[in-house]
Amino acid sequence: MEPLLALTRSLKVDFRTSDQDIRHKMADRYLPQGLPLVAEKVETQSEVDQARALGYAYFQGCFFSKPTMIEGRNIPGYKLNYLRLIATVNAPDFDFAKIEQVPKQEPSLVYKLLRYLNSPLLGLRNEVRSISHAITLIGEKEFRRWVSIVAIVSMAGDKPPELIRTALTPAYCCEEISGQAGLSPQSSDLFLMGLLSVTDAILDLPMHSVLSHLPLSPEVHTALSGGANRFRDVYDTLLSYERVDWETLSSLAAKIGCAEDCVPESYLSAATRAAAVSV
Repeated sequence: MEPLLALTRSLKVDFRTSDQDIRHKMADRYLPQGLPLVAEKVETQSEVDQARALGYAYFQGCFFSKPTMIEGRNIPGYKLNYLRLIATVNAPDFDFAKIEQVPKQEPSLVYKLLRYLNSPLLGLRNEVRSISHAITLIGEKEFRRWVSIVAIVSMAGDKPPELIRTALTPAYCCEEISGQAGLSPQSSDLFLMGLLSVTDAILDLPMHSVLSHLPLSPEVHTALSGGANRFRDVYDTLLSYERVDWETLSSLAAKIGCAEDCVPESYLSAATRAAAVSV
């Protein structure tokens, strides 16, 4: 296989089939050649830390999307505040009085929210000075979206940055696919579904426990619970693309009425937007 290395852009090291000695030898041998290493199939924080220490540049594995279950675990108070904020801001009836109360329980949230709203991502001409000012400038729908993003990013503060992008990419992608799937009026719900799709990994709790704290629409709740509906079909279309399962992708794209070649375009756009969000 050695002659093929001249043609490769990166080299994957399977962490399930290699021990610590092999991982170390691969780094010592190939990093000086300028060949980036990918730590593949990482499953624990210690494996991620070990790979980083050895100089591995990229990481793949279920660690970035699956929860680490902890028996009897409760949601930490500050994370519960963020979860409550997501629930409040995405309630069918936009209750500004309630929205104003939640950040008071977590003062840093106001600072984080205003920082995001004043970032180049939104490109607002006027500086946002308060929550009420933000709603006036960007509107209720955009405000809901950004509060949800800030809450997710804040909840995942003790997790690898990759996990935040793992949440933001499906959010943007499901929203973009919604038009092709004839679900444009529900694009905000699809965005929220994608954003919440890895909250089990962020909170290290089963998804059903996370959902019990959120008064979501029936469509979003069913989709995140693994049930069958149009929302789940959109999410599974995204997953089939990520898993390089072309047969399933083709079938699901046809089912939701989406042109198959639009999926990679939507995914690339979503990943680009997710990477632009500072974590």
